[in-house]
Amino acid sequence: MFRLLACSAVLTATALATLSPLTTTRADDKFTTIGSIDRKDPKLDQLIPKDAKIEVVAAGFKWTEGPVWDKKEGALLFTDIPNNRVMRWSPKDSLKEFLKPSGYTGTTEFKGPEPGANGLTFDKDGNLILCQHGDRRVAKLGKDGKFITLADKYQGKRLNSPNDLVFNKAGDLYFTDPPYGLPGQMKDPAKELDFQGIYRLKPNGDLTLLTKEMSRPNGIGLSPDEKTLYIANSDPDKAVWMAFPIKDDGTLGTGKLIHDSTAEAKAGKPGLPDGLKVDQKGNIFATGPDGVFVFAPDYSYLGKIVIGNRNANCGWGDDGSTLYICANDKLVRVKTTTKGLGF
Repeated sequence: MFRLLACSAVLTATALATLSPLTTTRADDKFTTIGSIDRKDPKLDQLIPKDAKIEVVAAGFKWTEGPVWDKKEGALLFTDIPNNRVMRWSPKDSLKEFLKPSGYTGTTEFKGPEPGANGLTFDKDGNLILCQHGDRRVAKLGKDGKFITLADKYQGKRLNSPNDLVFNKAGDLYFTDPPYGLPGQMKDPAKELDFQGIYRLKPNGDLTLLTKEMSRPNGIGLSPDEKTLYIANSDPDKAVWMAFPIKDDGTLGTGKLIHDSTAEAKAGKPGLPDGLKVDQKGNIFATGPDGVFVFAPDYSYLGKIVIGNRNANCGWGDDGSTLYICANDKLVRVKTTTKGLGF
């Protein structure tokens, strides 16, 4: 049985003892800082102040992902995938375990390294929606604490391991489905689909495959006008971000390259294109080799929030101007002068 911890519950010493030492910083403490801001274009100064710092909010996890801000609670939820849990951090209450298990609810031992939930978001009714690696589905956390399957099969075949997701205003859910949650990934004997898809799930449950042309679709986002779908491809041989026009009938047009970071990945920069988020003006903040890349609405490269480590995903929080970044075993943040979509 999973545990949904109340907001007032504290992560116990017993639970902490079984994991890497966790550290967290309260709002009135001085944050440790890391990294730097690499400014390629003066336009970046309009988004990230010149004196901006990369602050370490919490550390000691195995692999963090899926940051999403809970506006009602004033807290950030994020996943610790190998430990099969969702964590909660707030300026008021600091760090707590929120949900376990988060992505694999089976009774037998999970053989792979990534059983937990990956991407997280909220629907229009405030329900938490999870990409569950181990259970190979997109699910909703019900008010009763039980998971409700939203999508787990395409044309009768099980999905690989849904990774990241985004809603449009009409309630359509777009999500990616690479193989990273499968113990054997591409060679896993339980893999039923011979491609890695990008899907749209309608509120009525209809699931449509939009494209299977990307080798490792990962992070996903929408432009402010919802006419373009952004996708990160976490393939070391094709480490790119793409933009796909969304046609009036909901299908995708021919993709356009936003940026190619393959050379950086092959040169040894840690990480690959992964999660991404968009601000209200259409700027794209995308985790990739060595940090978070920032692209203007016309896809020009403005610069990078350099972390110096692998980065999984990012998400807007607080009043919408703070960018929280899941950086390997850490949760870090950067205060910006822009605001994310949805705030």
